[in-house]
Amino acid sequence: MTALSDQMISEELKRYGVVSTVEISSAIRAYIPLMLYWNRRISLTTITDPIDIVRFHFGESMFPAPILVNRNGRLADVGSGAGFPGIPLKLVVPSLDVVLIESNAKKASFLSEAIRELKLEHVEVYRGSFAALDGKGLFFDYIGARALGMHEEFVNWSRRAVNLGGSIVLWLGEHDATQVSKEVSWKWEDPLPIPGSLRRTVLVGTAV
Repeated sequence: MTALSDQMISEELKRYGVVSTVEISSAIRAYIPLMLYWNRRISLTTITDPIDIVRFHFGESMFPAPILVNRNGRLADVGSGAGFPGIPLKLVVPSLDVVLIESNAKKASFLSEAIRELKLEHVEVYRGSFAALDGKGLFFDYIGARALGMHEEFVNWSRRAVNLGGSIVLWLGEHDATQVSKEVSWKWEDPLPIPGSLRRTVLVGTAV
């Protein structure tokens, strides 16, 4: 396994507009071997090279951090899986409250261990589907998802679960971004091309 130095991590994250810190690089170095250990038991990621994990998982997840203007807001990471984008965004914006929503029990167990390993505060795991949160009185300032699918159902749920003026943040291919941005109950920004990617974007919508 490639040994990751602070400089290597910093250089990779810089591609995504992220200024790394000693705390961020230390957390990434702790996270990667834990994720790869669990990955041998359950399917978390097909990306196993540490540099690629920094780039494609951490860098891409952190890329839209500047749009999280409410630094004390609550973020839902729906279909969190291996913890992306929720945990990287928490590392960049430590004041966020984060809820990692994951329906798979084993993945939810991994997320709970990762939170303990990284000693993350104000991060919790909700084991269940996002739809099951309806009526539970949980509302969010930001709702994010990477490669979740179920776009129509998810976008409609997000409109019910987001605070007024809150945002949905989606990591999508160009075609899916075009389709999702037709939903009229959101004010959509132009898709943000992800650095180093030809067709993948981040799509941000604000509740109206």
